[in-house]
Amino acid sequence: MKSAFVMFANLMAQCRFGLFLLAFFCFFGVLNASPGDSDPIYKSCVEQCEKTGCVGNKCFQHCNFSSDGNHIDGPWYLQEPLYMRWKQWDCRSDCRYQCMLSREEDRLKLGYKPTKYHGRWPFRRIYGIQEPVSVALSALNLAVQFHGWVSFFILVNYKLPFRPNKTTYYDYTGLWHLYAIFAMNTWFWSAVFHSRDVELTEKLDYSSAVALLGFSLILATIRAFNVRSEASRVMIAAPIIAFTTTHLLYLNFYQFDYGLNMIVCTAMGTLQLILWAVWAGVTRHPSRLKLWVVVFGGAVSMLLEIYDFPPFWGLVDAHALFHATMIPLTYLWWSFARDDSEFRTSMLIKKTK
Repeated sequence: MKSAFVMFANLMAQCRFGLFLLAFFCFFGVLNASPGDSDPIYKSCVEQCEKTGCVGNKCFQHCNFSSDGNHIDGPWYLQEPLYMRWKQWDCRSDCRYQCMLSREEDRLKLGYKPTKYHGRWPFRRIYGIQEPVSVALSALNLAVQFHGWVSFFILVNYKLPFRPNKTTYYDYTGLWHLYAIFAMNTWFWSAVFHSRDVELTEKLDYSSAVALLGFSLILATIRAFNVRSEASRVMIAAPIIAFTTTHLLYLNFYQFDYGLNMIVCTAMGTLQLILWAVWAGVTRHPSRLKLWVVVFGGAVSMLLEIYDFPPFWGLVDAHALFHATMIPLTYLWWSFARDDSEFRTSMLIKKTK
């Protein structure tokens, strides 16, 4: 145990500067303004569309206003088909979208690269979905998480032996169940957010991700240091829960600070990767290779969040690729959880004999 603490301290010292640079570049990237929405041609197009309801030959019925500023045919959401109403497309959203597409076509003809509008890359909608590839990949991640959790549940509850008091030998069963709930909740809201980016879905997506990172850090700490006492677990979890809750309250009720949130998420994500890496390095766990792959893959996927680039074909950007990398990593992660439960159960049974 002492050697683990020494390795952890050394790695923390080596990674501190790298973590600082990582957070700085994330923060710097978020602070950059979007040049697309400051383009005079784009701004003029949006203003004209909101007055006339048309961009070129494309017109929107919910942009038809009377002289008193009200919609001619009633509220716009009553004019739309049912499958469009829940997505809250309004006059301004559609005007911005069509003006963005029109402006990007002109820029492409002039040899310019795509640019961001209102903090977002120019994505092409499919059946009204704002970022269809990210939505599909989020749904796949949700499915893989559910499959992993169900397979883990069946293993620990129906295949592995129980203690005489009818509880599982594996001391971390409850933590993995809670992790599954947090993870599935996160990918569900990720799919919703990428289908339609409004304030509510954005806050739910970001908040779910922060909550998952916070609980994942608790899980990593308790498992890496083999904490089995309930009192010790509470002492570890309490400050992390307090910090995560404070950050969520700040984001949702005071200021939605993208830069601060990126720093917090990067710090929590990096810290748990370091914990798992150190534990995999000092333990003799039979599935430590799987853990190494997940740690390395997690580090690479974080780079995709930093190295932002325009979407290919208006569909696939760096964030979508991040979602794609998480699918095999999630499958491997739950495979490690199952192996860990079998390994710990067999060890404890041998000790009781």
